[in-house]
Amino acid sequence: MASVQIFNPNPTVFISPSAKASAASRHLQAAKKSLWMNGPEPRSTSEDSETDDDDEEEAIDQEEIFDLIRKIYDPEHPNTLEELRVVSAPQISIEKNTVKVEFTPTVPHCGMSTLIGLSIRVRLIRSLPTRFKLDIVVKPGSHQSEHAVNKQLNDKERVAAALENPALVKTVEDCLSGRD
Repeated sequence: MASVQIFNPNPTVFISPSAKASAASRHLQAAKKSLWMNGPEPRSTSEDSETDDDDEEEAIDQEEIFDLIRKIYDPEHPNTLEELRVVSAPQISIEKNTVKVEFTPTVPHCGMSTLIGLSIRVRLIRSLPTRFKLDIVVKPGSHQSEHAVNKQLNDKERVAAALENPALVKTVEDCLSGRD
């Protein structure tokens, strides 16, 4: 077995007061979810959808998006992206039907940045209505390969190809569900 390269062996971990109080319950809730939804697709494409409440689009805010991604675990460490300050509410912006999430790798040479961004994208794809366009980007100036990572994370074909790789899908599932 090949050794795994750790890009940041000693990250700084930040614990917010709300994270301490609800860490156990968040971990249990996240562990119950899988990468792929079981059962029928929730997004209706039938003719009956015109009679549903599609005209009433529910507004979504920065905190709701942050609640969805704060619980994602780092691929290298047993900490959440919130605990490592990779994501924060101010790094999220919503304009009409576009959600932009900016994340900050723990080190400028982080080899896990693409995997972190992919995990954020998958969580939001699973959680948000289809009307939302997602823009997942590395915080400007925080990564040495910022443009290449951003290109990979926002190219539908590259994302689809990545999610066809069983080993990569398992790693994303681990990030989304936590570690026991």
